[in-house]
Amino acid sequence: MKSEIRQATLANLDETAVLFDLYRVFYRQQPDLEKGKAFLKERFVNSESTIFLIYVDNQAVGFVQLYKLFHYTKLAKQWLLSDLYVHPDYRGQGLSIALIDRSKLWCEETNACGLMLETEKTNIVGNKLYPKCGFEYDGLHNYYHWWK
Repeated sequence: MKSEIRQATLANLDETAVLFDLYRVFYRQQPDLEKGKAFLKERFVNSESTIFLIYVDNQAVGFVQLYKLFHYTKLAKQWLLSDLYVHPDYRGQGLSIALIDRSKLWCEETNACGLMLETEKTNIVGNKLYPKCGFEYDGLHNYYHWWK
């Protein structure tokens, strides 16, 4: 199997939105392709995130979405690896690792100090994948959310 990773643009909105909708369903959200497409379109138009798509046989089968943050102790830009998804039919073939590796390269290309991410404790696959890819578990911090 040969795969290729390309940075997504507004021209890739439809294929990105399909994968994004599947990703949201994976996290127990109701499918809403149109609302997801509008959300992604806004990210593209306002240059608010960077998305890489992974293709197999010229078909987009996965993506990673990164958001720019700034790290207070490193005094540098860093990237939040917000979303990572590979279609179930293509899992177990190293595509997630390839997307993470591309994200690490993006850090080098953009002079960022690194990547951070969070995932649910119940994400068994992700919690095995991330340490395998060089991420260190941060047991010192608690992450809190405030939702309006």
